[in-house]
Amino acid sequence: MTRSGQGGRIRGQGMALSRLLAMAGSVCVLLSATAAMAEPVRYLVIAGGESVGWMTVDQGGRRVEIDYHVDNNGRGPKHRERLQLDRDGFPVLWTIDGTSLFGGAVNERFERGEGQLSWVSQADAGQAPAPGPVLYVANDASPWSLALYARILRAAPGRALDVAPGGRITLTEVRRAAVGDSGVEGTIYRLTGLNLAPGYVMLDDRSALIGDLGGVIREDLAHAAPSLRDLHAELERERIRELQTRLAHRFDAPVRIRNVRIFDPETGTLSPPSEVTIFDDRITTILPESGGPARDDAYEIDGEGGTLIPGLHDMHAHNSLQSGLFYLAAGVTTTRDMGNDNERLLDLTNQIEQGLLPGPRIVRNGMLEGRSPHSVRTGILADTLDEALEAVRWYADHGYWQLKIYNSLHPEWVGPVTAEAHRLGLGVTGHIPAFVTPDQALAAGYDEISHINQLMLGWLLEPGEDSRTPLRLTAMARGADLDLASAPVQRTIDLMLAQNAALDVTAVTLETLMMSRAGQVPAMAEAFIDHMPIGYQRYRRRAFVDIDTPEADAAYRGGFQTILETIARLHDAGIVLLPGTDDTLGLTVHRELELYVLAGLSPAEALTAGTLTPVRYMGRDQSLGRIARGMLADFFLVPGDPTRDINAVRAIRMVMKDGVVYLPSEIYPELGIRPFVDGIEIQPPRTPSDGGQAEAADPPILFGPQGLDHHHH
Repeated sequence: MTRSGQGGRIRGQGMALSRLLAMAGSVCVLLSATAAMAEPVRYLVIAGGESVGWMTVDQGGRRVEIDYHVDNNGRGPKHRERLQLDRDGFPVLWTIDGTSLFGGAVNERFERGEGQLSWVSQADAGQAPAPGPVLYVANDASPWSLALYARILRAAPGRALDVAPGGRITLTEVRRAAVGDSGVEGTIYRLTGLNLAPGYVMLDDRSALIGDLGGVIREDLAHAAPSLRDLHAELERERIRELQTRLAHRFDAPVRIRNVRIFDPETGTLSPPSEVTIFDDRITTILPESGGPARDDAYEIDGEGGTLIPGLHDMHAHNSLQSGLFYLAAGVTTTRDMGNDNERLLDLTNQIEQGLLPGPRIVRNGMLEGRSPHSVRTGILADTLDEALEAVRWYADHGYWQLKIYNSLHPEWVGPVTAEAHRLGLGVTGHIPAFVTPDQALAAGYDEISHINQLMLGWLLEPGEDSRTPLRLTAMARGADLDLASAPVQRTIDLMLAQNAALDVTAVTLETLMMSRAGQVPAMAEAFIDHMPIGYQRYRRRAFVDIDTPEADAAYRGGFQTILETIARLHDAGIVLLPGTDDTLGLTVHRELELYVLAGLSPAEALTAGTLTPVRYMGRDQSLGRIARGMLADFFLVPGDPTRDINAVRAIRMVMKDGVVYLPSEIYPELGIRPFVDGIEIQPPRTPSDGGQAEAADPPILFGPQGLDHHHH
């Protein structure tokens, strides 16, 4: 089979006629049931307990029309879909027209006919032979698509199918459940293979969509949205707890890691070859490499000349049940959560600390937002100043480290809110609220600014421009003409220095949004995209803003170059730079550090920014941030030397957090990702045999792709 465009091969298209007929019989029943849906069905999109959008589905027979509109925090997809289904329920025509998250144009089209299928999307375009029905997975589809996939997969042999433009998706029936107290029941299905996290969908007894458990629910059942959200969390918790039992390796004796060099973030240098011993959750000894025999009473790891690096930090995270394994596999052992569902975050933090769930240690920041048409529904949304002050007290009482202010907080509240936070011992960081400048926020007591664009908008926006809208991104194109030697720029830097204010940079976030182009692999993902599931690969090959002219393209490229130059200027001035991603992939932390090197920092300086600098900033450097006797055992092992090439941090063979070992070569296959490097071998403790010679009591524990079947199954 030959084809053009992106994505893996479409296998198994020559499905036996008998299997197709069996599928057709099942799906035709579904089509006849859904054909009765003469009236459009309306769904609500719920975020933070409030409606932020809608989806209407008008289905008659084999024709489906969908109107999908989300406006949350000034952003969200807005598009119309039209489908024509064949008698088996497979799309033969699927068009999607509108805009994506930040306004990028969407003009997607899939068509199948005369033994051939073709598609074009933001991500890719291609053709392939189609001797039988083929399930196309759309790039910019609405949540209704999950119901379509589930209905088709439910009738497929083994409930799995190879799909166009590539990959394979699988359906698992999870359970029957009631929709709150509505009296309605449905069946919950889990879809894997679409993206990095599984999708959940709930169908009623007519196989029509009830909701996706992620915030989309039939309008007449909207009151039950919280119960479905809780059910989604319960199902994911069960799945990830099971992964934790298989992927977290604990030891009942000391662990000695031999033949490694240790990165010292204070000097930016590597040690001579060394041996590091860990017991329980602490580093107990560090000695010069002896080259002697294995000890009888310890687990032994041969580092093979690699480098041990203190655990990385993501200082702008939004942790979830799913994010923990992604972070650990990337060597990220600490995150600072910059806004979340507060109840969920407290529960997640507790379960990670108890070892029930995998994940980095989490420092909690509490998000505070004001009411406006552009409000985000994360953290606490305040309608009055009194409510805002009470929110600050709630965060302080619950042990949060900082307050994070967001876009719609009333300008006149910034001073009182900041003063109350400081009175209670909380630091203050965040976006710069609309119609407030960074200089004014710093003067009001900000200890830190979130996102480099929030800082630079103070030099780019005109008075009265509203940064609650996508303008907070699109205005960054003006940066191409920004004079970094100008008085306004220097005044802000002087204010930051006077107050010892830090910057939560998130350069990789701005790169993703400003430099992504439809159909192209963005630079931020070049190092890992080929390892990812097809859905993620296609998601990354899209534009997030509307770049419709060569001039617009040049402006965004020039604007991002100015961002890199700003990073260099701030670093040279002595501003504390905190690496963050506003993402949960973990791998983007590596790109964040790489961008600092592209801006002019040395690889060692970038590594220090990712390891020791955040620890010192948060006052945790007595137990974290360095590999030394008595410190917590938080570090990772790579084969190369990241002080010469920052990209060496990507090839992680082992991660240790609190003395517990995780192997990326084991984790990534569970997440649908092809591992980046081979695993390691751990020799268990040996016991003396007759004659005083030591012999292995057990065979080596093989950690890596070659040992997965033995170790897991």
